[in-house]
Amino acid sequence: MQYRKLGRTGLFVSELCLGTMTYGGKGFWAQMGDLGLDAVTEQLRTAIDAGVNFVDTANVYHEGESEKLVAGAIARLGLRRDSLVLATKARGRMGPGPNDAGLSRKHLFASIDASLQRLGTDYIDLYQIHGVDKSTPLEETVEALADIVRSGKVRYVGFCNLPAWIAMKALAIADRRGLPRFVSAQMFYAIAARDIENEIAPLAQEEGLAVLPWSPLAGGLLSGKFQPDADGPQGARRTTFDFPIVDKTRAFACVDAMRPMAEARGVSVAQIALAYLLHKPFVTSVIIGARTQAQLVDNLAAPAVKLTSDELQILNDVSMLPASYPGWMVEWQNGRDRNGDGSLRV
Repeated sequence: MQYRKLGRTGLFVSELCLGTMTYGGKGFWAQMGDLGLDAVTEQLRTAIDAGVNFVDTANVYHEGESEKLVAGAIARLGLRRDSLVLATKARGRMGPGPNDAGLSRKHLFASIDASLQRLGTDYIDLYQIHGVDKSTPLEETVEALADIVRSGKVRYVGFCNLPAWIAMKALAIADRRGLPRFVSAQMFYAIAARDIENEIAPLAQEEGLAVLPWSPLAGGLLSGKFQPDADGPQGARRTTFDFPIVDKTRAFACVDAMRPMAEARGVSVAQIALAYLLHKPFVTSVIIGARTQAQLVDNLAAPAVKLTSDELQILNDVSMLPASYPGWMVEWQNGRDRNGDGSLRV
């Protein structure tokens, strides 16, 4: 396991992060998974033994149950709090009231205290806003997060699922007011869903943000266990909850390209899909979540898979997104009047 800096911070996180969306079995989230304390403890032990030091959860997962199970597993294993990098999130609805959701100062202050209680800790390493809240001014959210950091309850802040322009606006607000800035971007990213390469990835590289891909197997679709126009494996989450949204024609073309690479190495297609992301220079830590212990063990082996430059080119070609504007205009103009190193072409 390799360890990488979380953006511009001095904090090092493992290149794989243990995701916890399958922990709980409550409400809407039960279709993601229903692992109880015994299974969660086994997963955490296995991940720690493999070198993982980064655990990601969210207050909304299973109505808070995921955070409680993470705390229970940490206690059972007797892990030192400072040996782990704990990340959680806030934005989603946590109650019936009008202020029980969103990114207002009131909801964020209530959410951090509730998460700390459920996680059994007095601080969160990485506190992430879980998406856009159109009802709350961005300035209010950035300032509230800064106050939470100053209180000592949070070390760093990050975001999930933001458009690049909102993320950049938040960074500008923080910089202008001398407030803590986002250090990470947790975004849906997979070989068959490379949308973030248009805007978020360049922003991350320019601003020194750590990119943390979620659902790197596109909800299991890139595991190699699904076939076009056929039902998925029994019990697979995609068969009951077809999410996240992905171009399935492109996804199955990617699987077809990855399968011979996997067979040649005697590894799973899933490991090739994860390894592809780990080869991306802007990716810091790939979040892996598993419904079973076998899936987790398989995913943890992905860092050992090294793809050749020819294989990476094959995978880049088969997963290439259609050119979009203004990206194609930027490339076209710079290709006409600039050399590859940015120098003037005359």
